[in-house]
Amino acid sequence: MTRTVPGRTRHVVVVGAGLAGLSAALHLLGAGRNVTVVERDDGPGGRAGRQDLGGYRIDTGPTVLTMPDLADEAFAAVGDSLYRRVELIPLHPAYRAEFADGSALDVHTDADAMAAEVERFAGAAEADGYRRMRDWLGRLYRVQMRRFIDADFDSPLDLLTPDLARLAALGGFGRLDARIGRFLTDERLRRVFSFQSLYAGVAPARALAAYAVIAYMDTVAGVYFPRGGMHALPRAMADAASDAGADLRYGHTVTRLERVGQRITSVVTDHGRIPCDAVVLTPDLPAVHRLLGRRPRRPLPLRHAPSAVVLHAGTDRTWSRLAHHTLSFGAAWHSTFDELTRAGRLMSDPSLLITRPTATDPTLAPPGRHLHYILAPCPNTDIGPSAAEWTDLGPRYRDSVLRVLEQRGLDGLAAAIERECLVTPADWHAQGHAAGTPFSVAHTFTQTGPFRPRNLVRGTENAVLAGCGTTPGVGVPTVLLSGKRAAARITGTGQPAGTRRRTPAPTRPAPAEETHR
Repeated sequence: MTRTVPGRTRHVVVVGAGLAGLSAALHLLGAGRNVTVVERDDGPGGRAGRQDLGGYRIDTGPTVLTMPDLADEAFAAVGDSLYRRVELIPLHPAYRAEFADGSALDVHTDADAMAAEVERFAGAAEADGYRRMRDWLGRLYRVQMRRFIDADFDSPLDLLTPDLARLAALGGFGRLDARIGRFLTDERLRRVFSFQSLYAGVAPARALAAYAVIAYMDTVAGVYFPRGGMHALPRAMADAASDAGADLRYGHTVTRLERVGQRITSVVTDHGRIPCDAVVLTPDLPAVHRLLGRRPRRPLPLRHAPSAVVLHAGTDRTWSRLAHHTLSFGAAWHSTFDELTRAGRLMSDPSLLITRPTATDPTLAPPGRHLHYILAPCPNTDIGPSAAEWTDLGPRYRDSVLRVLEQRGLDGLAAAIERECLVTPADWHAQGHAAGTPFSVAHTFTQTGPFRPRNLVRGTENAVLAGCGTTPGVGVPTVLLSGKRAAARITGTGQPAGTRRRTPAPTRPAPAEETHR
């Protein structure tokens, strides 16, 4: 039996209207709680925000949406539906991967289509290996989701279940790169199914094979894009929460928490006091610790994931070789991860993610124009250049990344840019993200599951954490689940670990009756 917040929990204040906070708010509303959401920005979204740049509508946060059924659970808690409020467009291909040798591979989520593409790309033996790996990914997901991802932990002893043995039998505690290598011998293919671990903060050669579950979400369950951009998701969640009775207060910054003994009694903002029975805190961990007035004791300091430089570029042309999401891999691989996670250097031969949202929704740019989002992983400020150094380094690195992409075939890219927004670790630092990274605490073994900062706060009875810094971790699906788990800590009505989940969302969700942009 997992622990829950004791005492009265009738009125809950949620601090932060990002995906985690809105998920928590919807689940709390569905359980009959009165909910006030306090957000320092002028609208919902948090990391998944929106910026208008001369007619270009830019998503300031995540660009990849997987497992939309997890978002729909939050809507369903208040009798609503994600698919009624947002039109989700399945992406075919989910990704395009381009390699230094000039080869390219489209990543399909349909098993037969992907097997055919792998056979074209690398031969029949690799296609057979792909089918076996896909089966393994599905079994890995099923074991982990019901006990290790959509679950709360009060102690490492909570891991001691039959599913732990099943996960071990599946090789989940081996190394990701080696496990993928049991199915695929072509190094290019191995990259496609292991690069995702970087965003969890660990190189594939050192990441647990259990993190292949991220590849399941990307390459098996499917990748979607909300019409109107990724910001359409938090906007719709906020609308659903408001319709269900939530009090949403934008432009209100929390300055402190009032308490009596071990209970928080009020949330104080720059607009006044809000009495409460419980609090859900979703800011990054340093901000949470400041509000609580204490930092949890850990035997080792927290390690953070790599950061990223992001260039949002509005252009007067595009390149037909680019899919909605294109991975541009350099020739280097293992040395790249050493640079990012150990040496603290910029990638000497960068692997980059280019997202072209106007390929799917042209309304995100002015007529005849195109929007490109270029993400270059970089070291966080704990081990790499400091936030202050990025003031001068950022523009130089921007130019370097554009030169690399032009050399890889995107000729004229720099000259085509009409409007742009460059985001570096200095900007993430200014937003309050520890170590200048939006990817929070790395998913090393000692920072995963029961060893990750927990969502219950020691010394405070009625405060619960949500967001990527706590369990289950980084990424849109897991952040949505963190809100659900936080609500369950308060209401005691969450799905117990081990119960059966609904099946994933259909490949083609029903057309939206109403689109929120």
